[in-house]
Amino acid sequence: MCKKLICLISLALVLFLAGKAPGATNIEWTDEDPNDHLWTSPNNWSRGVVPDGDYAAFIRGPASVEATSPIIQDGMTFTVVYVIVNEGNSTYTAYLRMTGGTINTTNFRISWDNQPVGGVEGVFNMSGGTVNASSLQIGPGGGTGTFNLYGGTFSAGAMTISSTSNMDISAGTLIINGDEVSTVQGYIDDPNGLITAYGGYGTLQLDYDVTNEGKTTLKATHLLNPNPADGSSVPDSVNQLQWTLPEPNQPGGVVTCDVYFGTDPDIENNPKVVTRQAVESVSVTLAPDTTYYWALDLYDSSISATEPFMLGHIFKFDTQNQPPIVNAGADVATWLDNGLRVVHLDGVVSDEDGGPEPATLLWMLIAEPNELNPAQISDPLAANPTVTIKEPGSYTLQIEAGDGEFSATDTMQIVLYADPCEHAQNQEGFELIPGDINEDCIVNELDLAILEEHWLEENFSVE
Repeated sequence: MCKKLICLISLALVLFLAGKAPGATNIEWTDEDPNDHLWTSPNNWSRGVVPDGDYAAFIRGPASVEATSPIIQDGMTFTVVYVIVNEGNSTYTAYLRMTGGTINTTNFRISWDNQPVGGVEGVFNMSGGTVNASSLQIGPGGGTGTFNLYGGTFSAGAMTISSTSNMDISAGTLIINGDEVSTVQGYIDDPNGLITAYGGYGTLQLDYDVTNEGKTTLKATHLLNPNPADGSSVPDSVNQLQWTLPEPNQPGGVVTCDVYFGTDPDIENNPKVVTRQAVESVSVTLAPDTTYYWALDLYDSSISATEPFMLGHIFKFDTQNQPPIVNAGADVATWLDNGLRVVHLDGVVSDEDGGPEPATLLWMLIAEPNELNPAQISDPLAANPTVTIKEPGSYTLQIEAGDGEFSATDTMQIVLYADPCEHAQNQEGFELIPGDINEDCIVNELDLAILEEHWLEENFSVE
């Protein structure tokens, strides 16, 4: 039995190292559709179908030029077992682009040197959309993987980065399950700079259980502190671009800037709204439902009178409406007091883009232990009303916020116990007081009466 098991494991390992994804059907990018480079075009794949379900999608030879590499856009949602951007081929660099849509996968690999042959390179440029992966591996086996997280959200159950690879974060967000702060910080602190922000021109913000409950979150901020923030959505009432200029290289020097601003992704096709000025803001006029691009070229008189010392990152924001942000507050565990309990609700609603209408909210009771004796919300339209409850059990309350176009919801739970003793007994670490015979959380005459009633009784075994 053991020998058979070892043989099966060995066979699976051989297939795996040979480029066969276990439990999956391999399919390769061919880029044969003459009309596009879309992931969703069946003619672009070796089997004439779009990979989904049990497929392992390999991005190799035909993606050796970024412009002809597969692109994933808004409206594209798919699930595959593996996404592998280059595997075992050192003659080219393979690319994958993502500007929107959703990928769900067990394993996402960027540059898999599985032979090993050395020199395997793969690049994933993500500027929008969502990836949900059980595992993210950048440069497994010693490959050279590059992950540019320009925008969007990449969520992973676990992540590894080889010493020959790099992840650069700008407007995107990386989320990893559990507390992986020490692991991620190690990649940041690595002498090879395995994780960077804005190509070295920014700072990274790392937290656990703050931005996302029970998860590690990594974001980046550019050193110029752009406002509107890179990748953000803002109301069209915003009337200024703002930034922070760095100090000159030498005392007495003056840092000035050119600022390009407009709707063309090719930044130099947009007009200059600032020309060689030492300013940190400029007035602009925004239109609704529009995407804007802006960038700064920086000059330092102590370095050169004519040449910029920095060609700034191209920042992006839009004026598209976003759903309100809503938080129902923390869960509550409490007990009856004189036959009822009044709980103060702590809802928070914000609508950063301010439209298209003022945000409204509504509290609703969606579950309770006894509908014949219902809970009463004092003012369902207020953010912080009270709710009066009388029946022990579990209550679920939902707060919904809307802005006239989008809505968002969040829930909180109230657990009501019959008395403070029952509440205490249901808290972690509770221990009865020695002598609390009737388990009512107090040692008194009732316990003594029980003890006296059974004084000198015996119930041990005898032959």
